[in-house]
Amino acid sequence: MADETIQGGDGDGGVDAIRTFPFPVELSVGGVGMQVGPMGTGRTWHADAPLHRVHRIDFHVVMLFDAGPVHHMIDFAEYEATAGDLLWIRPGQVHRFSRSSGYRGTVLTMQPGFLPRHTVEATGLYRYDLPPLLRPDEPQLAGLRSALAQLRREYEDTTTLPLSLHTAVLRHSLTAFLLRLAHLAASSAEAARRQADTTFTLFRDAVERGFATNHSVSAYADDLGYSRRTLVRAVRAATGQTPKGFIDHRVILEAKRLLAHTDLPIGRVGAAVGFPDAANFSKFFHLHTDMAPAAFRAELG
Repeated sequence: MADETIQGGDGDGGVDAIRTFPFPVELSVGGVGMQVGPMGTGRTWHADAPLHRVHRIDFHVVMLFDAGPVHHMIDFAEYEATAGDLLWIRPGQVHRFSRSSGYRGTVLTMQPGFLPRHTVEATGLYRYDLPPLLRPDEPQLAGLRSALAQLRREYEDTTTLPLSLHTAVLRHSLTAFLLRLAHLAASSAEAARRQADTTFTLFRDAVERGFATNHSVSAYADDLGYSRRTLVRAVRAATGQTPKGFIDHRVILEAKRLLAHTDLPIGRVGAAVGFPDAANFSKFFHLHTDMAPAAFRAELG
């Protein structure tokens, strides 16, 4: 089958075409629109698919890991999965396998159109806003493993039913697994949202207490016990800004208040918002307002 290409980075430092690979129908048992089986180094989407390079697929992939850690890139974000974790990659997403990771577990692939529309909607198959990395708790993992094992048994049993009934049973078994997976994805997204809300609230309060002396994102992250990346995600989700942008905005707001409502000299205003050197404060203020502090004060007068 021919593959499509789209221009983009090749993941190895050059500019090349990101190849889009179709669902490998010829590799599925009975030619049905899904596959399920063990992960391993020999698996491929296509005879010449370089899986360690950035590529797209036009089908769904769910990987349930039995070991780890495994590093996998999806839409240019790196994810680390370990035993009991799942990665759900949707059609059109750019991803790349790691050369150094040992992929062990079970992989499910599914062709778009294999399930009816109402099932697609119920299972959120095209909810690109949901996180690709899922970490079920023990009861959730047990249910997912059981449903996936049942699906695999049905997939491999090609002798007890005619193809039409075999395919129908596969669709029902696949739906049962995907409903569990969709519930996990939705609940994970909600938990992440709540965590982001909490993280941002703590950061906002810390900035309010410390902006006059502390302009360092890393210092706030350390004080709050978060990684810098976690802080970036939470603040961006809440405000659309970076943590540094949020801090700078608060500093500028306070500087404007002092310039507008006090007669403090410019140097004293700068010192009050964390700039002992008046020249540095003037540069910072001009960078964010396109005005010198004195010009801002004069304009208000």
